Amino acid sequence: MEKEAKELEKEANEPDFWDDSSRARVQMRRLATLNSRIDPWRSLERKGIELAQMIDLVQEEAAEESMGGEVEMDVAQLEDELNKLELQIALGGEYDDKDAVLAIHAGAGGTEAQDWAQMLMRMYLRWAEKRRFKAEVVDVSPGEEAGIKSAMIEISGPYAYGYLKGEKGVHRLVRLSPFDADHARHTSFALVEVMPEADDTVEVNIGPDDIKMDVYRSSGAGGQNVQKTSTAVRITHIPSGIVVTCQNERSQLSNKETALKILKARLIQAEMEKKAEEQAIMKGEHVSAGWGNQIRSYVLHPYKLVKDLRTGYETSDPESVLDGDLDEMIDLYLRSQLTEVRK
Repeated sequence: MEKEAKELEKEANEPDFWDDSSRARVQMRRLATLNSRIDPWRSLERKGIELAQMIDLVQEEAAEESMGGEVEMDVAQLEDELNKLELQIALGGEYDDKDAVLAIHAGAGGTEAQDWAQMLMRMYLRWAEKRRFKAEVVDVSPGEEAGIKSAMIEISGPYAYGYLKGEKGVHRLVRLSPFDADHARHTSFALVEVMPEADDTVEVNIGPDDIKMDVYRSSGAGGQNVQKTSTAVRITHIPSGIVVTCQNERSQLSNKETALKILKARLIQAEMEKKAEEQAIMKGEHVSAGWGNQIRSYVLHPYKLVKDLRTGYETSDPESVLDGDLDEMIDLYLRSQLTEVRK
């Protein structure tokens, strides 16, 4: 990072640097991001050296116990800072500092699965709220009787994609059905997709002939104005076949802009998955995708348990998890990826 920062600083000092103001702004933002990542590590390094010298002094002079206790507190604080910075290593991916687009799809099973998809949507909205991230449901397809068939959420905040990227995959729920007259136990599935949102620092080329746009009347809430006019937008990316809809806003233009952002996010994700598959083939690994990739089980009956199948994390408090307390699971998953990052 320091090497890249020095190169950017050198480039910024060139006389013609600001001739292309748009590119220059992108470069300066990148430099600021790099320095914000470098400075804490160098600060921690200085603290470590100073603390090591203090420990030597305490040992040499057989200092008072109170001073030894102070050093122990400083060591504990240093360790805590190190743990937080180590977590940042797992947030060092190309798009980890971007906002996120999260899609939820109900699996087979009708009302049961659709209700589960809505529970997951609430879980992620609560998680975003607790982190003070901005979250907006940009598209939702209601279920026939209850719940949702699918939903699309934009989540904006520092490293939103980096934190949420490990949530992609199949989520499994086991519970006594509130929709079954016999209150039988049911197993439901929902698929979560997570994509990095493209901003002006990310280049995604979409030609005017590559997309087809349709407008239609919104089927969701929003008042009579939404129902009377064709504000909802459906964009089809012809080369890939990707279809994106948005009907959240009253304005057709706003819905079009949001749909294009989501389309760019899907194209970025598709490219990332392609690269991951190519790397996996080179390593001789098998990568499950989509519905074949179950990541977590939420059991509400006959016992209470949430288990992440990748890290082995378990908790007997599924209510808290479903209320958005995901940070412990997310942090553990990110730390489990540190080995992969170092490879």
